[in-house]
Amino acid sequence: MNELEIKNTIFDSIKHVDEKGCEYWSARELQKVLEYKEWRKLNGVIQRAKVSCMNSNNNVLDHFVGADKMVRTGDSMRKILDYKLSRYACYLIAQNGDSRKSVIALAQTYFAIQTRKQELSGIDYSMLSEDEKRLYQRNLTKKGNYSLNQTAKKAGVKNFDKFTNFGYKGLYGGETANDIAKRKGLRYREEILDNMGSSELIMNLFRIDQTETKLRNDNVKSEGKANITHYNMGKKIRNFIKEQGGTMPEDLPTPDKSLKELEKESKRLITNNNRRDF
Repeated sequence: MNELEIKNTIFDSIKHVDEKGCEYWSARELQKVLEYKEWRKLNGVIQRAKVSCMNSNNNVLDHFVGADKMVRTGDSMRKILDYKLSRYACYLIAQNGDSRKSVIALAQTYFAIQTRKQELSGIDYSMLSEDEKRLYQRNLTKKGNYSLNQTAKKAGVKNFDKFTNFGYKGLYGGETANDIAKRKGLRYREEILDNMGSSELIMNLFRIDQTETKLRNDNVKSEGKANITHYNMGKKIRNFIKEQGGTMPEDLPTPDKSLKELEKESKRLITNNNRRDF
C-alpha cells in the first residue's frame, strides 16, 4: 500500500488554481464533499478552524480568504458567504469537523499527508526515492513524538513506554512495541521506527498527530484516559485502513536496511570521497 492508498481524487477534483498558480478550495464546494447539508454548520467548523490557525501563530487571512459571491434565487440576486481555503485551512477544518463522518476521517488523512508534503519546501515528494521518503517521514515522527509526549505529560502521563504501547496496540491489532520488534527481527533496543517503510511511518505519524489533537481538544487530564485515547485513535486509523481495503501495518514489509545503517553508509561514502579528493 502506498501512503494509506489515499487515491480517492474527490478533494483534488474540487481544487482550484488561481492566476498566480496558488491552489485553493471553495468552502461551498467543500461543504458538499464533507456532507454538511447546512452552511451554518460548516461555517461553525470554519470559525473553530480559524481559531486553531491563530493559535498556531499563522495569519488567518493567508489561509481563509473571503470570497463572497452573488447567486440567483428566483428572480433576484443575493450574496452568499464563501471562502477560498488553503490546503492548511482545509486540514484545520477537517480537524475540527465531525469525526463520526467517514468522509471527515478521509479528509483528515488526505490533507494531513498533503500538508506535510508541502514542508519539503518545493521539493517534489514523488521524485524522492523510498529511502529518502523514509528519512523524511522519520524526521517528522521524531518531531511528532516529542510534541505528543509533551502534550501527554500535561495530560498526566508518567509511564511513556506504556502510553506508547497503547497507541501501537490500537494500530497494530494488539501488538506492543516488543511484539513489533520481534516480528521485524530487530536487535535488543533497536529503534522500531528506523525499520519502517514510508507508508508504515505515515500511518504512525497520523496516529501521533491525531492523538495529540484529541488530547488537546478533550482537555484530557488523567494518565488512564490518555492511554485509552491513544489506543482508540490507533484503532480508528486501523479500521479506516481496513475500510479502504489497505494493507495492515503489521503486513507491510520491513526494509532491508534500517535508517541508521543507511546513515552510516552515507557517512562512509562521504568520508571516502573526501579522502580521494585529498
